Amino acid sequence: QVQLVESGGGLVQAGGSLRLSCAASGSIVSINDMGWYRQAPGKQRELVATISGGGRTNYADSVKGRFTISRDNAKNTVYLQMNSLKAEDTDVYYCKAECLRVGSVGLYDYWGQGTQVTVSS
Repeated sequence: QVQLVESGGGLVQAGGSLRLSCAASGSIVSINDMGWYRQAPGKQRELVATISGGGRTNYADSVKGRFTISRDNAKNTVYLQMNSLKAEDTDVYYCKAECLRVGSVGLYDYWGQGTQVTVSS
């Protein structure tokens, strides 16, 4: 089994900052891409940012220049530094990791439980 545990969400005023963390644990051989997604009630989950095992990053246009994704491969952890937060960033944020498990022959996606980010205007 693979578990992803997120932390760092909360309530912040517009213009403020938050840092999300997501740690993967379990029977993991290696992790390929890791990423953050967000979802509002009644809407589809959307990509926020991804980072490859080699550190290549990709961002949604709406967060470019404000959010930074990073990872610590030794800790199987991905981070999302969110600056200059806006009310429209309010969502539940989910992390995802593409993992090769012990005894598995392929990569599978695993999701965290989600963490609420609320930005007050």
